[in-house]
Amino acid sequence: MALTSTHAYSTLNFSVTSLPTPRIRSKPLPFPLIRAFSFSHGPALFHAAKHTVDTYVKSGMVIGLGSGQASDMAIHYLGQQLQAGTLKDIVGVPTSMYSASEAAKAGIPLDQYQYCSRIDFAFDDADIVEEETLTAVIGRRKPQCDESIIQEKSILNAANKLVFMITEKQYKGGLDGSIPVLIQSLNWMEIAEEIDDLFLGDAEVWRRPYTGQAGPTGGDFPVVTREGHNILDVIFTSPIQSLAEVAESLAKVKGVVDHGVVFKSPCTAVIVSESGLSIVDNLKINAASDGM
Repeated sequence: MALTSTHAYSTLNFSVTSLPTPRIRSKPLPFPLIRAFSFSHGPALFHAAKHTVDTYVKSGMVIGLGSGQASDMAIHYLGQQLQAGTLKDIVGVPTSMYSASEAAKAGIPLDQYQYCSRIDFAFDDADIVEEETLTAVIGRRKPQCDESIIQEKSILNAANKLVFMITEKQYKGGLDGSIPVLIQSLNWMEIAEEIDDLFLGDAEVWRRPYTGQAGPTGGDFPVVTREGHNILDVIFTSPIQSLAEVAESLAKVKGVVDHGVVFKSPCTAVIVSESGLSIVDNLKINAASDGM
C-alpha cells in the first residue's frame, strides 16, 4: 500500500552529494516481503534515513552508526531527535572515524565497540545487497580517516537488528563488481594467486593502491589497513550467483583475514526508488550463513 508523505524537510542543514551510478539492470526489480511508501519531494536517501531512525531507534538503545551517505543523514537526523527530546539515552557505536566525527558534531554520545556489552540496532550503507537474502558487500570505497572493514563488519554482526539503506540499483540478483578481501601482507602475492585460481575465468584479483591508478600489484603504495593488512579487490567479470558461496570459498584460503561480505539475520533493507521507499526483510533465515 502506498502512502503519500506530508512531512517537510526544509530544516535539513547538511549537504547531499550525488550517488555513484551503478549498472542498470534490464529486468524489473522483484521485491519479496515488501511494505512500500511513496514520496514526492526531498533528498531520496534522507527519506530512507528518516524512516530508519523513526521506525527502529528507541530511547535507551545502543546504536551502531554506519558509514556512507545515507548513514551520514541518519546520524544527523538522530542527533536532531536527541536535541528535540524525542529520543533519550542513546549511545552510538561508530563504524569508522568519519561516522564518529559526524556523530560528535550531531551531539550523539559515543562508546567504543570494544567496551560495549550489547548493540541493540545498527544501520549502514552497502555497496550492493543480494535479493532476498540481503547478503551485502561493504568496503568497495577506498578507506579514509582510518576506516576499518573489520570494525565495521564486527559492529554490524554484533547488532541485534541491522538495516541497510540503499538505492534501487544496489538491490540485485546476479551481482556484479568487486568484493574486498583483507589478507596478510606477508606473502600477499601467493595469497592473491590462490584466490585468482579459485575464481579462474570469473574474476580478476588486484591489490588496492593507496594512491595512483589501480592495478594487479597495487603499485608502489598499496593500501595497508590499520590492522596491517593489504586489501585485494576481487573484481568479478561474470555475475556472482551467490555471495554466500563466494564468502565460504574465500574463508578457506590461508592468509585471508576477512572480506566485505556481510550476512545478518534479522536484517532489513530500506530501498529508495523513484516511486518511494520499499522495505524488505530477510525472513528466510539460513542459520548456517549467520555471522559470515
